[in-house]
Amino acid sequence: MPAFDHRRLAAMLRKEMKQIVRDPSTILIALVLPLILIFLFGYAISLDTGRTRIGVALEDSSAPALGLAQAYQRSRWFDVAMARSIAPLKPLLVNDDIRAVIVIPTDFGRRQARASGAAIQIISDGSLLQTANFVAAYADGVRASWAGDEAAVGGRRPAPAIAVDTRYWFNPELRSRYFLVPGAIAIVMTMVGTLLTALVVAREWERGTMEAIMATPASMAEFLASKILPYFALGLASMTLCTLIAIFAFGVPFRGSILALLLIASAFLMPALGQGLLISAAAKNQFVASQIALLSGFLFEINSMPAPIRAITHIVPARFLIPSLQTVFVAGDQWSLFLPDIAAMLAFGAFFFALSFHVTRKRLD
Repeated sequence: MPAFDHRRLAAMLRKEMKQIVRDPSTILIALVLPLILIFLFGYAISLDTGRTRIGVALEDSSAPALGLAQAYQRSRWFDVAMARSIAPLKPLLVNDDIRAVIVIPTDFGRRQARASGAAIQIISDGSLLQTANFVAAYADGVRASWAGDEAAVGGRRPAPAIAVDTRYWFNPELRSRYFLVPGAIAIVMTMVGTLLTALVVAREWERGTMEAIMATPASMAEFLASKILPYFALGLASMTLCTLIAIFAFGVPFRGSILALLLIASAFLMPALGQGLLISAAAKNQFVASQIALLSGFLFEINSMPAPIRAITHIVPARFLIPSLQTVFVAGDQWSLFLPDIAAMLAFGAFFFALSFHVTRKRLD
């Protein structure tokens, strides 16, 4: 086997960088698509519930019923359409003009006066299950808050034996953007690391340049290094770009250190690059290689895959990256959490690189 030569490696790196610059699809996936994804996750996708339009069917004219209806109108969570019965609100619910109907029944005032448990009916649109659960929970919360205030005014509410004070650490406003955007960064790194690298060796076979490389004195280590190092730098560049956008464009807090972020990203790029290189060497075809790379979970949700395919995804190291990224952004440097994930990703990387070296060497020798 020829000895490792740094000059040959530098020449092969220059060749690979020229191929990257000349290939529009590589620039698109590495730089343009990450920007689209990060803005999509930052602006278009949100699990937060803002002001939701609902209907209130006020079938009772008593003072308690009017008070509860006003509580819904004053709530910052709802835009309320009022009606005297449920009939005019049903078409609005069917046409998605409102997300739920709150029915205040005709005996609401009498039940409230007797303290026998004045009930309301909450009808929500179950076609959007998550929104329906949110709306139902918020609507019941408004009712419970109103009932507590009424009991306090009437002197019917005893002092609680235990007071519950709820506090949320790291994300007190419960903004979904704070964990969606770091997840998008993980998707970007998976794309650059796995998908692009999955095409590099297959591209050499398809273009007929692999035979020319085989005729050179380049060693296997030089060949693999020339395929890995440019995409390692490209992955870190994409991660840096997305991190800057997350912090300055979306206001996602970054409470950790640059060192921790770089270590986590570098540890993940090792198995991502190794996996992509293994796929590329084994497939020898760019289309087949790209389809196998989809098993990384960056495009299709793993939980929605069939059970046999889902079992294969257990070799995908991305599940160790996302919790660490979210932690370094919103909680800071928690090395007791980072180190096991980093060790697992490095172990995956060593395994994939060993397989890549073995598979590719059999094709070149």
